[in-house]
Amino acid sequence: MATITVDGKEIYAKDGSVLIEELLANDINIPHFCYHPALGKDGNCRMCMVEIEGKKRPQIACDTPVSDGMIIRTKGENINRVKRQILELELINHPIDCPICDQAGECSLQNYYMDVGLYDSRLDTPKNKKRKHTDLGANVMLDQDRCVLCTRCVRFTKNITKTHELGVVVRNDHSYISTFPGTKLSNPYAMNVIDLCPVGALTSKDFRFKQRVWFLKPEVAICDGCSRGCSINVDHNREKYKDDIVYRYRPKYNKEVNGYFICDYGRLSYKKENDNRLKNAYIRGMESEFEYAILKLERLLKRYNSKTLLLISPNLSLEEIYRLKKLAQKIDAQINGFDENFDENFGDDFLRKSDKTPNRKSIELLNIKNTKEDLQEQIKNKEFVLFIGREDMQTVENLDFDGSIGVMTYKDFKEKNKPDIVVPIVSHTGRAGTFINCDGFVQFSSCEIKRDMQSVKILDFLEIILNDGVTECEKVWSSGLNKEEFLNSISLSMIKSKSIKIEIK
Repeated sequence: MATITVDGKEIYAKDGSVLIEELLANDINIPHFCYHPALGKDGNCRMCMVEIEGKKRPQIACDTPVSDGMIIRTKGENINRVKRQILELELINHPIDCPICDQAGECSLQNYYMDVGLYDSRLDTPKNKKRKHTDLGANVMLDQDRCVLCTRCVRFTKNITKTHELGVVVRNDHSYISTFPGTKLSNPYAMNVIDLCPVGALTSKDFRFKQRVWFLKPEVAICDGCSRGCSINVDHNREKYKDDIVYRYRPKYNKEVNGYFICDYGRLSYKKENDNRLKNAYIRGMESEFEYAILKLERLLKRYNSKTLLLISPNLSLEEIYRLKKLAQKIDAQINGFDENFDENFGDDFLRKSDKTPNRKSIELLNIKNTKEDLQEQIKNKEFVLFIGREDMQTVENLDFDGSIGVMTYKDFKEKNKPDIVVPIVSHTGRAGTFINCDGFVQFSSCEIKRDMQSVKILDFLEIILNDGVTECEKVWSSGLNKEEFLNSISLSMIKSKSIKIEIK
Protein backbone atom coordinates (compact mmCIF):
# COMPACT_ATOMS: atom_id res chain seq x y z
CA MET A 1 0.00 0.00 0.00
CA ALA A 2 1.08 3.56 -0.71
CA THR A 3 0.24 6.72 1.21
CA ILE A 4 -0.53 9.72 -0.99
CA THR A 5 -1.68 13.23 -0.17
CA VAL A 6 -4.57 14.65 -2.20
CA ASP A 7 -5.56 18.28 -1.64
CA GLY A 8 -3.97 18.16 1.80
CA LYS A 9 -5.64 14.91 2.84
CA GLU A 10 -3.78 11.62 3.25
CA ILE A 11 -5.30 8.51 1.65
CA TYR A 12 -4.13 4.93 1.24
CA ALA A 13 -3.88 3.52 -2.25
CA LYS A 14 -2.57 0.41 -3.96
CA ASP A 15 1.02 0.99 -5.05
CA GLY A 16 1.26 1.01 -8.86
CA SER A 17 -2.49 1.38 -9.46
CA VAL A 18 -3.88 4.02 -11.80
CA LEU A 19 -4.28 7.35 -10.00
CA ILE A 20 -7.75 8.19 -11.34
CA GLU A 21 -9.14 4.89 -10.05
CA GLU A 22 -7.87 5.59 -6.53
CA LEU A 23 -9.22 9.15 -6.60
CA LEU A 24 -12.68 8.03 -7.70
CA ALA A 25 -12.66 5.17 -5.18
CA ASN A 26 -12.12 7.75 -2.44
CA ASP A 27 -14.99 9.95 -3.69
CA ILE A 28 -12.62 12.64 -4.97
CA ASN A 29 -14.23 14.38 -7.94
CA ILE A 30 -11.89 14.26 -10.91
CA PRO A 31 -13.31 15.40 -14.29
CA HIS A 32 -12.91 12.88 -17.11
CA PHE A 33 -14.45 12.05 -20.47
CA CYS A 34 -12.44 9.25 -22.09
CA TYR A 35 -11.70 7.13 -19.00
CA HIS A 36 -14.24 4.48 -18.04
CA PRO A 37 -13.69 1.59 -15.58
CA ALA A 38 -14.87 -1.00 -18.11
CA LEU A 39 -12.88 0.45 -21.02
CA GLY A 40 -9.69 1.58 -19.30
CA LYS A 41 -7.59 4.59 -20.16
CA ASP A 42 -7.28 6.33 -23.49
CA GLY A 43 -5.68 9.63 -22.51
CA ASN A 44 -7.19 11.76 -25.25
CA CYS A 45 -9.54 14.15 -23.43
CA ARG A 46 -6.94 15.53 -20.94
CA MET A 47 -9.73 16.53 -18.53
CA CYS A 48 -8.31 14.51 -15.62
CA MET A 49 -5.23 16.75 -15.29
CA VAL A 50 -3.78 17.04 -11.76
CA GLU A 51 -0.76 18.77 -10.29
CA ILE A 52 1.86 16.44 -8.84
CA GLU A 53 4.58 17.92 -6.70
CA GLY A 54 7.96 17.46 -8.37
CA LYS A 55 6.55 17.34 -11.91
CA LYS A 56 7.14 20.28 -14.25
CA ARG A 57 3.68 20.25 -15.76
CA PRO A 58 0.18 18.83 -14.99
CA GLN A 59 -0.27 15.08 -15.53
CA ILE A 60 -3.31 13.07 -16.63
CA ALA A 61 -4.57 10.95 -13.74
CA CYS A 62 -5.76 8.14 -16.03
CA ASP A 63 -2.18 7.32 -17.07
CA THR A 64 -0.26 8.07 -13.86
CA PRO A 65 0.72 5.16 -11.59
CA VAL A 66 0.43 5.65 -7.84
CA SER A 67 3.65 5.76 -5.85
CA ASP A 68 4.23 6.23 -2.15
CA GLY A 69 4.60 9.81 -0.97
CA MET A 70 2.91 11.50 -3.95
CA ILE A 71 1.50 14.97 -3.23
CA ILE A 72 -1.39 15.76 -5.58
CA ARG A 73 -3.58 18.80 -6.14
CA THR A 74 -6.86 18.36 -8.02
CA LYS A 75 -7.99 21.96 -7.56
CA GLY A 76 -6.45 25.37 -7.32
CA GLU A 77 -5.88 28.36 -9.57
CA ASN A 78 -3.30 26.72 -11.85
CA ILE A 79 -5.00 23.38 -12.43
CA ASN A 80 -8.44 24.98 -12.78
CA ARG A 81 -7.02 27.23 -15.51
CA VAL A 82 -5.79 24.14 -17.39
CA LYS A 83 -9.21 22.47 -17.15
CA ARG A 84 -10.89 25.70 -18.25
CA GLN A 85 -8.70 25.84 -21.36
CA ILE A 86 -9.44 22.21 -22.21
CA LEU A 87 -13.18 22.85 -21.84
CA GLU A 88 -12.90 25.91 -24.03
CA LEU A 89 -11.31 23.75 -26.71
CA GLU A 90 -14.10 21.14 -26.39
CA LEU A 91 -16.76 23.84 -26.78
CA ILE A 92 -15.28 25.71 -29.77
CA ASN A 93 -17.53 23.85 -32.23
CA HIS A 94 -20.21 22.69 -29.79
CA PRO A 95 -23.75 23.86 -30.75
CA ILE A 96 -24.67 24.71 -27.11
CA ASP A 97 -28.15 23.26 -27.69
CA CYS A 98 -28.69 22.06 -24.12
CA PRO A 99 -32.39 23.11 -24.03
CA ILE A 100 -33.26 20.48 -26.66
CA CYS A 101 -30.67 17.84 -25.71
CA ASP A 102 -31.82 14.61 -24.06
CA GLN A 103 -28.59 14.47 -22.06
CA ALA A 104 -29.35 17.77 -20.31
CA GLY A 105 -29.42 17.13 -16.58
CA GLU A 106 -27.03 14.17 -16.70
CA CYS A 107 -24.31 15.60 -18.95
CA SER A 108 -20.68 15.58 -17.80
CA LEU A 109 -19.87 18.51 -20.09
CA GLN A 110 -22.54 20.61 -18.38
CA ASN A 111 -21.34 19.61 -14.92
CA TYR A 112 -17.68 20.35 -15.57
CA TYR A 113 -18.50 23.65 -17.25
CA MET A 114 -20.47 24.78 -14.21
CA ASP A 115 -17.45 23.87 -12.04
CA VAL A 116 -14.60 25.50 -13.93
CA GLY A 117 -15.87 26.74 -17.31
CA LEU A 118 -15.68 30.15 -18.97
CA TYR A 119 -18.99 31.97 -18.91
CA ASP A 120 -18.20 34.31 -21.81
CA SER A 121 -17.25 32.88 -25.19
CA ARG A 122 -14.12 34.29 -26.80
CA LEU A 123 -14.90 32.75 -30.19
CA ASP A 124 -15.58 35.23 -32.99
CA THR A 125 -15.21 32.87 -35.97
CA PRO A 126 -17.88 30.57 -37.45
CA LYS A 127 -18.22 27.16 -35.84
CA ASN A 128 -17.24 24.05 -37.77
CA LYS A 129 -20.68 22.51 -38.28
CA LYS A 130 -21.18 18.74 -38.39
CA ARG A 131 -24.14 16.49 -39.09
CA LYS A 132 -27.02 16.28 -36.62
CA HIS A 133 -29.48 13.45 -35.86
CA THR A 134 -27.58 10.77 -37.79
CA ASP A 135 -29.19 7.34 -37.49
CA LEU A 136 -26.42 4.87 -36.64
CA GLY A 137 -28.81 1.92 -36.35
CA ALA A 138 -29.80 -0.17 -33.31
CA ASN A 139 -31.94 2.66 -31.85
CA VAL A 140 -28.90 4.96 -31.57
CA MET A 141 -28.92 8.53 -32.86
CA LEU A 142 -25.71 10.58 -33.28
CA ASP A 143 -25.37 14.36 -33.14
CA GLN A 144 -21.80 14.76 -34.38
CA ASP A 145 -21.48 18.40 -33.34
CA ARG A 146 -21.96 17.51 -29.65
CA CYS A 147 -19.26 14.83 -29.61
CA VAL A 148 -16.06 15.38 -27.56
CA LEU A 149 -14.31 12.43 -29.27
CA CYS A 150 -13.68 10.53 -26.05
CA THR A 151 -13.92 7.33 -28.19
CA ARG A 152 -15.74 5.38 -25.47
CA CYS A 153 -18.23 4.13 -28.07
CA VAL A 154 -15.45 3.13 -30.46
CA ARG A 155 -13.62 1.22 -27.75
CA PHE A 156 -16.84 -0.48 -26.65
CA THR A 157 -17.46 -1.96 -30.11
CA LYS A 158 -13.78 -2.83 -30.42
CA ASN A 159 -13.01 -4.33 -27.01
CA ILE A 160 -16.35 -5.39 -25.50
CA THR A 161 -18.62 -6.54 -28.35
CA LYS A 162 -15.70 -7.00 -30.78
CA THR A 163 -18.00 -6.01 -33.65
CA HIS A 164 -15.94 -2.97 -34.76
CA GLU A 165 -18.79 -0.93 -36.26
CA LEU A 166 -17.60 2.52 -35.08
CA GLY A 167 -14.50 4.55 -35.78
CA VAL A 168 -13.13 8.10 -35.87
CA VAL A 169 -13.24 9.58 -39.38
CA VAL A 170 -11.15 12.51 -40.78
CA ARG A 171 -8.52 14.50 -38.85
CA ASN A 172 -8.12 17.59 -36.61
CA ASP A 173 -11.25 19.59 -35.75
CA HIS A 174 -13.14 17.96 -38.63
CA SER A 175 -12.94 14.53 -36.92
CA TYR A 176 -16.21 12.78 -36.10
CA ILE A 177 -17.56 9.39 -35.02
CA SER A 178 -19.22 7.27 -37.70
CA THR A 179 -19.97 3.72 -38.73
CA PHE A 180 -17.79 2.25 -41.43
CA PRO A 181 -19.12 2.60 -45.00
CA GLY A 182 -21.97 0.24 -45.78
CA THR A 183 -22.45 -0.86 -42.16
CA LYS A 184 -24.84 -0.01 -39.36
CA LEU A 185 -24.40 -0.22 -35.62
CA SER A 186 -25.84 -3.69 -35.15
CA ASN A 187 -25.07 -5.90 -32.16
CA PRO A 188 -27.15 -7.12 -29.19
CA TYR A 189 -25.49 -4.59 -26.84
CA ALA A 190 -25.32 -1.54 -29.12
CA MET A 191 -27.43 0.78 -26.95
CA ASN A 192 -24.82 0.68 -24.19
CA VAL A 193 -22.92 3.34 -26.14
CA ILE A 194 -25.70 5.73 -25.09
CA ASP A 195 -24.87 5.20 -21.41
CA LEU A 196 -21.15 5.37 -22.10
CA CYS A 197 -21.39 8.70 -23.95
CA PRO A 198 -20.60 11.41 -21.35
CA VAL A 199 -22.32 14.13 -23.40
CA GLY A 200 -25.39 14.36 -25.66
CA ALA A 201 -23.80 13.01 -28.84
CA LEU A 202 -25.31 9.52 -28.66
CA THR A 203 -28.96 9.36 -27.66
CA SER A 204 -31.69 6.74 -27.74
CA LYS A 205 -34.23 6.95 -30.55
CA ASP A 206 -36.62 5.17 -28.24
CA PHE A 207 -36.28 7.74 -25.42
CA ARG A 208 -35.53 10.82 -27.56
CA PHE A 209 -37.67 13.83 -26.57
CA LYS A 210 -39.95 11.67 -24.38
CA GLN A 211 -39.15 13.06 -20.92
CA ARG A 212 -36.75 15.38 -19.09
CA VAL A 213 -34.43 13.36 -16.88
CA TRP A 214 -34.95 15.55 -13.81
CA PHE A 215 -38.62 14.49 -13.75
CA LEU A 216 -37.70 10.79 -13.73
CA LYS A 217 -37.62 8.79 -10.52
CA PRO A 218 -35.14 5.88 -10.54
CA GLU A 219 -35.92 2.56 -8.85
CA VAL A 220 -33.58 -0.43 -8.49
CA ALA A 221 -34.80 -3.67 -10.04
CA ILE A 222 -33.74 -6.93 -11.68
CA CYS A 223 -34.20 -7.35 -15.43
CA ASP A 224 -36.61 -10.22 -16.11
CA GLY A 225 -35.54 -10.73 -19.73
CA CYS A 226 -33.42 -13.83 -19.08
CA SER A 227 -31.83 -15.89 -16.32
CA ARG A 228 -28.81 -13.57 -16.05
CA GLY A 229 -30.92 -11.19 -13.94
CA CYS A 230 -29.00 -8.00 -14.68
CA SER A 231 -29.26 -5.13 -12.20
CA ILE A 232 -31.13 -2.18 -13.70
CA ASN A 233 -32.45 1.27 -12.89
CA VAL A 234 -36.12 1.74 -13.75
CA ASP A 235 -36.82 5.38 -14.63
CA HIS A 236 -40.47 6.33 -14.31
CA ASN A 237 -42.68 9.38 -13.81
CA ARG A 238 -46.30 10.15 -13.03
CA GLU A 239 -47.47 13.29 -14.79
CA LYS A 240 -50.46 15.25 -13.59
CA TYR A 241 -53.78 13.52 -14.34
CA LYS A 242 -51.93 10.51 -15.78
CA ASP A 243 -50.88 7.08 -14.58
CA ASP A 244 -47.26 6.28 -13.75
CA ILE A 245 -45.23 5.41 -16.86
CA VAL A 246 -41.91 3.59 -17.14
CA TYR A 247 -39.78 5.48 -19.67
CA ARG A 248 -36.59 3.46 -19.76
CA TYR A 249 -34.37 0.81 -18.23
CA ARG A 250 -30.69 1.62 -17.63
CA PRO A 251 -27.91 -0.71 -16.44
CA LYS A 252 -27.00 -0.46 -12.77
CA TYR A 253 -23.42 -1.41 -11.97
CA ASN A 254 -23.19 -4.86 -10.45
CA LYS A 255 -19.68 -6.27 -10.36
CA GLU A 256 -20.89 -9.84 -9.78
CA VAL A 257 -23.61 -10.08 -12.43
CA ASN A 258 -23.61 -7.66 -15.36
CA GLY A 259 -20.87 -5.12 -14.71
CA TYR A 260 -21.80 -1.81 -16.38
CA PHE A 261 -23.91 -3.18 -19.22
CA ILE A 262 -27.21 -4.78 -20.23
CA CYS A 263 -28.38 -6.15 -23.57
CA ASP A 264 -30.70 -4.18 -25.85
CA TYR A 265 -33.45 -6.79 -25.50
CA GLY A 266 -33.53 -6.30 -21.73
CA ARG A 267 -33.23 -2.52 -22.04
CA LEU A 268 -36.27 -2.26 -24.31
CA SER A 269 -38.34 -4.79 -22.35
CA TYR A 270 -39.62 -1.89 -20.21
CA LYS A 271 -42.37 -1.44 -22.82
CA LYS A 272 -44.31 -4.43 -21.52
CA GLU A 273 -44.77 -2.53 -18.25
CA ASN A 274 -46.83 0.11 -20.08
CA ASP A 275 -48.36 -1.63 -23.09
CA ASN A 276 -50.78 -4.51 -23.53
CA ARG A 277 -51.78 -4.52 -19.86
CA LEU A 278 -54.75 -6.48 -18.55
CA LYS A 279 -57.04 -3.81 -17.08
CA ASN A 280 -60.12 -5.79 -16.08
CA ALA A 281 -61.06 -9.05 -14.41
CA TYR A 282 -63.10 -11.59 -16.40
CA ILE A 283 -65.45 -14.38 -15.39
CA ARG A 284 -66.40 -16.78 -18.20
CA GLY A 285 -65.33 -14.23 -20.80
CA MET A 286 -67.36 -11.34 -19.36
CA GLU A 287 -65.93 -8.31 -17.57
CA SER A 288 -66.35 -8.53 -13.82
CA GLU A 289 -65.93 -6.26 -10.85
CA PHE A 290 -62.39 -6.67 -9.59
CA GLU A 291 -63.26 -7.35 -5.91
CA TYR A 292 -65.88 -9.94 -6.88
CA ALA A 293 -63.37 -11.76 -9.13
CA ILE A 294 -60.88 -11.97 -6.25
CA LEU A 295 -63.53 -13.52 -3.98
CA LYS A 296 -64.62 -15.86 -6.78
CA LEU A 297 -61.06 -17.13 -7.29
CA GLU A 298 -60.69 -17.66 -3.56
CA ARG A 299 -63.87 -19.73 -3.53
CA LEU A 300 -62.69 -21.78 -6.53
CA LEU A 301 -59.46 -22.72 -4.76
CA LYS A 302 -61.32 -23.72 -1.62
CA ARG A 303 -63.89 -25.64 -3.65
CA TYR A 304 -61.41 -27.69 -5.70
CA ASN A 305 -58.71 -28.06 -3.01
CA SER A 306 -56.78 -31.27 -3.79
CA LYS A 307 -58.21 -31.27 -7.32
CA THR A 308 -56.18 -28.11 -8.04
CA LEU A 309 -52.91 -27.69 -9.92
CA LEU A 310 -50.97 -24.44 -9.50
CA LEU A 311 -48.93 -23.80 -12.65
CA ILE A 312 -46.48 -21.07 -11.70
CA SER A 313 -44.14 -18.88 -13.74
CA PRO A 314 -40.34 -18.73 -13.32
CA ASN A 315 -40.81 -14.96 -13.57
CA LEU A 316 -42.23 -14.82 -10.05
CA SER A 317 -40.07 -13.81 -7.11
CA LEU A 318 -38.65 -16.24 -4.56
CA GLU A 319 -41.08 -14.93 -1.93
CA GLU A 320 -44.09 -15.47 -4.20
CA ILE A 321 -42.98 -18.97 -5.17
CA TYR A 322 -42.36 -19.88 -1.51
CA ARG A 323 -45.85 -18.67 -0.52
CA LEU A 324 -47.49 -20.49 -3.44
CA LYS A 325 -45.83 -23.67 -2.23
CA LYS A 326 -47.35 -22.99 1.22
CA LEU A 327 -50.76 -22.55 -0.42
CA ALA A 328 -50.41 -25.87 -2.26
CA GLN A 329 -49.55 -27.59 1.01
CA LYS A 330 -52.51 -26.03 2.82
CA ILE A 331 -55.15 -27.04 0.27
CA ASP A 332 -53.38 -30.30 -0.66
CA ALA A 333 -52.95 -29.12 -4.26
CA GLN A 334 -50.19 -29.88 -6.75
CA ILE A 335 -47.70 -27.21 -7.86
CA ASN A 336 -45.52 -27.18 -10.98
CA GLY A 337 -43.10 -24.70 -12.57
CA PHE A 338 -42.73 -26.22 -16.05
CA ASP A 339 -42.02 -23.52 -18.63
CA GLU A 340 -40.57 -23.84 -22.13
CA ASN A 341 -39.39 -20.25 -22.49
CA PHE A 342 -35.98 -21.14 -23.94
CA ASP A 343 -34.37 -19.71 -27.06
CA GLU A 344 -31.06 -21.29 -28.05
CA ASN A 345 -30.46 -18.50 -30.58
CA PHE A 346 -30.79 -15.81 -27.90
CA GLY A 347 -27.94 -16.75 -25.56
CA ASP A 348 -24.32 -15.69 -26.04
CA ASP A 349 -20.99 -15.79 -24.20
CA PHE A 350 -21.36 -12.32 -22.67
CA LEU A 351 -24.59 -11.62 -20.76
CA ARG A 352 -27.59 -13.09 -22.56
CA LYS A 353 -28.81 -16.56 -21.59
CA SER A 354 -31.01 -18.95 -23.55
CA ASP A 355 -33.31 -19.36 -20.54
CA LYS A 356 -35.54 -16.29 -20.88
CA THR A 357 -36.89 -16.39 -17.34
CA PRO A 358 -35.22 -14.70 -14.34
CA ASN A 359 -36.00 -17.07 -11.49
CA ARG A 360 -36.07 -20.71 -12.58
CA LYS A 361 -33.38 -21.45 -9.99
CA SER A 362 -35.78 -20.58 -7.15
CA ILE A 363 -38.28 -23.17 -8.38
CA GLU A 364 -35.55 -25.81 -8.50
CA LEU A 365 -34.11 -24.91 -5.07
CA LEU A 366 -37.55 -25.03 -3.44
CA ASN A 367 -37.89 -28.59 -4.79
CA ILE A 368 -40.91 -27.75 -6.94
CA LYS A 369 -41.38 -30.11 -9.88
CA ASN A 370 -40.75 -28.40 -13.20
CA THR A 371 -40.54 -30.92 -16.02
CA LYS A 372 -43.12 -31.79 -18.67
CA GLU A 373 -43.20 -35.38 -17.44
CA ASP A 374 -43.98 -34.16 -13.90
CA LEU A 375 -46.74 -31.96 -15.27
CA GLN A 376 -48.29 -34.84 -17.21
CA GLU A 377 -48.37 -36.92 -14.04
CA GLN A 378 -49.61 -34.15 -11.73
CA ILE A 379 -52.47 -33.03 -13.97
CA LYS A 380 -54.14 -36.43 -13.89
CA ASN A 381 -57.53 -36.33 -12.14
CA LYS A 382 -57.24 -32.54 -11.61
CA GLU A 383 -60.33 -30.40 -12.16
CA PHE A 384 -58.89 -26.89 -11.83
CA VAL A 385 -55.60 -25.42 -13.11
CA LEU A 386 -54.57 -21.95 -11.97
CA PHE A 387 -51.95 -20.20 -14.10
CA ILE A 388 -50.03 -17.69 -11.98
CA GLY A 389 -47.85 -15.07 -13.68
CA ARG A 390 -48.49 -16.67 -17.07
CA GLU A 391 -51.27 -17.22 -19.60
CA ASP A 392 -49.98 -20.05 -21.82
CA MET A 393 -53.09 -22.21 -21.55
CA GLN A 394 -51.99 -24.37 -24.48
CA THR A 395 -49.51 -25.99 -22.07
CA VAL A 396 -52.33 -27.97 -20.44
CA GLU A 397 -54.61 -28.04 -23.48
CA ASN A 398 -51.91 -30.07 -25.23
CA LEU A 399 -52.21 -32.56 -22.38
CA ASP A 400 -55.95 -32.97 -23.06
CA PHE A 401 -56.99 -31.19 -19.87
CA ASP A 402 -60.68 -30.27 -20.09
CA GLY A 403 -61.37 -28.96 -16.59
CA SER A 404 -61.69 -25.40 -15.28
CA ILE A 405 -58.91 -22.88 -15.83
CA GLY A 406 -58.01 -19.71 -13.95
CA VAL A 407 -55.39 -17.14 -15.01
CA MET A 408 -53.56 -14.54 -12.95
CA THR A 409 -51.46 -12.34 -15.24
CA TYR A 410 -50.66 -8.71 -16.02
CA LYS A 411 -50.74 -9.21 -19.81
CA ASP A 412 -53.80 -8.71 -21.97
CA PHE A 413 -54.16 -11.85 -24.08
CA LYS A 414 -56.46 -12.77 -26.94
CA GLU A 415 -58.00 -15.89 -25.41
CA LYS A 416 -59.16 -14.30 -22.14
CA ASN A 417 -62.70 -15.50 -22.90
CA LYS A 418 -61.56 -19.14 -22.53
CA PRO A 419 -60.70 -19.38 -18.80
CA ASP A 420 -63.39 -19.56 -16.16
CA ILE A 421 -61.73 -16.62 -14.41
CA VAL A 422 -59.02 -14.07 -15.22
CA VAL A 423 -57.56 -11.76 -12.54
CA PRO A 424 -55.05 -8.96 -13.32
CA ILE A 425 -51.95 -8.92 -11.15
CA VAL A 426 -49.29 -6.27 -10.55
CA SER A 427 -46.47 -6.40 -13.12
CA HIS A 428 -42.76 -6.99 -12.52
CA THR A 429 -41.83 -3.38 -11.67
CA GLY A 430 -44.71 -3.13 -9.20
CA ARG A 431 -43.68 -6.07 -6.99
CA ALA A 432 -40.55 -6.17 -4.86
CA GLY A 433 -38.90 -9.55 -4.46
CA THR A 434 -35.85 -11.79 -4.52
CA PHE A 435 -34.43 -13.50 -7.61
CA ILE A 436 -31.73 -16.14 -8.01
CA ASN A 437 -29.91 -16.00 -11.32
CA CYS A 438 -28.34 -18.72 -13.45
CA ASP A 439 -25.02 -18.51 -11.58
CA GLY A 440 -26.61 -18.69 -8.12
CA PHE A 441 -26.46 -14.98 -7.22
CA VAL A 442 -29.30 -14.01 -4.88
CA GLN A 443 -30.50 -10.48 -5.64
CA PHE A 444 -33.29 -8.22 -4.43
CA SER A 445 -35.50 -6.10 -6.68
CA SER A 446 -36.88 -3.21 -4.61
CA CYS A 447 -38.93 -1.57 -7.38
CA GLU A 448 -42.61 -1.11 -6.44
CA ILE A 449 -44.19 1.36 -8.83
CA LYS A 450 -47.82 2.00 -7.92
CA ARG A 451 -50.28 2.14 -10.80
CA ASP A 452 -53.89 3.28 -10.96
CA MET A 453 -55.12 0.21 -12.85
CA GLN A 454 -56.92 -2.48 -10.89
CA SER A 455 -54.55 -5.34 -10.08
CA VAL A 456 -53.54 -7.41 -7.09
CA LYS A 457 -50.13 -8.32 -5.71
CA ILE A 458 -49.69 -12.08 -5.52
CA LEU A 459 -48.59 -11.90 -1.88
CA ASP A 460 -51.73 -9.92 -1.00
CA PHE A 461 -53.96 -12.47 -2.70
CA LEU A 462 -52.24 -15.39 -0.98
CA GLU A 463 -52.70 -13.73 2.41
CA ILE A 464 -56.46 -13.74 1.86
CA ILE A 465 -56.43 -17.54 1.68
CA LEU A 466 -53.60 -18.32 4.10
CA ASN A 467 -54.90 -15.68 6.54
CA ASP A 468 -51.60 -15.18 8.36
CA GLY A 469 -50.88 -11.49 7.83
CA VAL A 470 -47.87 -12.12 5.57
CA THR A 471 -47.98 -9.63 2.70
CA GLU A 472 -44.43 -8.23 2.56
CA CYS A 473 -41.08 -9.74 1.66
CA GLU A 474 -39.67 -9.19 5.16
CA LYS A 475 -42.53 -11.17 6.70
CA VAL A 476 -42.14 -13.97 4.16
CA TRP A 477 -38.49 -14.35 5.13
CA SER A 478 -39.22 -14.31 8.87
CA SER A 479 -42.10 -16.78 8.44
CA GLY A 480 -39.73 -19.55 7.35
CA LEU A 481 -38.04 -18.70 4.06
CA ASN A 482 -34.84 -17.67 5.87
CA LYS A 483 -34.55 -21.25 7.20
CA GLU A 484 -34.32 -22.81 3.75
CA GLU A 485 -31.04 -24.71 3.56
CA PHE A 486 -29.93 -23.31 0.21
CA LEU A 487 -29.95 -19.73 1.56
CA ASN A 488 -27.23 -20.71 4.05
CA SER A 489 -27.92 -18.03 6.69
CA ILE A 490 -28.33 -15.24 4.10
CA SER A 491 -30.68 -12.53 5.34
CA LEU A 492 -32.92 -10.19 3.36
CA SER A 493 -31.00 -7.16 4.60
CA MET A 494 -27.79 -8.65 3.20
CA ILE A 495 -29.09 -9.08 -0.35
CA LYS A 496 -30.66 -5.64 -0.32
CA SER A 497 -27.16 -4.18 -0.25
CA LYS A 498 -25.37 -6.57 -2.62
CA SER A 499 -25.69 -9.76 -4.67
CA ILE A 500 -24.62 -12.88 -2.77
CA LYS A 501 -23.70 -16.17 -4.40
CA ILE A 502 -24.99 -19.43 -3.00
CA GLU A 503 -23.65 -22.92 -3.59
CA ILE A 504 -25.82 -24.84 -6.02
CA LYS A 505 -25.48 -28.59 -5.82
